[in-house]
Amino acid sequence: MKNNVEGLMGVSVEKIREMVDANTVVGTPIVMGDGITLIPVSKISYGFASGGTDLPSKTTSDLFGGGAGAGIHITPVAFLTIKDGEINLLPVVSKPDTADRLISMVPDMMDKFSKKKKEKETAENGCVE
Repeated sequence: MKNNVEGLMGVSVEKIREMVDANTVVGTPIVMGDGITLIPVSKISYGFASGGTDLPSKTTSDLFGGGAGAGIHITPVAFLTIKDGEINLLPVVSKPDTADRLISMVPDMMDKFSKKKKEKETAENGCVE
C-alpha cells in the first residue's frame, strides 16, 4: 500500500509544480508604452491530500483503494511599476491591509536609508557635494 499512496501523492505534487512556479508569484514583466514596465505580484495558497487502504481479499492479488486531490488559489495582490528607474507598488485590493501597506513602504524606506547613509558618509569625510 505504501508505494500506491506515495504514487498518488507524487502525482498531486507534480501537478502542483506544473501549475505554480516563481513566475506565478512574481510574474513576467510587461513592457508598456512610455517606458513603463509592470510586474504582476500574486499570492498563492495550495493544498493537497491523498490516502488509501488495502482492501481485504481472499486472493493474493493486491487490492488497493485510494484517492488524491489538490487545489490552488491564486490571488493577484499588486503590480510593481517601473518608470524612469523609480519603482512603485500598486495594490490590487481596494483596502490594503497592514502587510500590504508595509510592503508598499519598503521602496521609500530604502531610498531614505540610502540618502541618510550617503549624507552621514559625506559628513564623516568632511566632503561637501
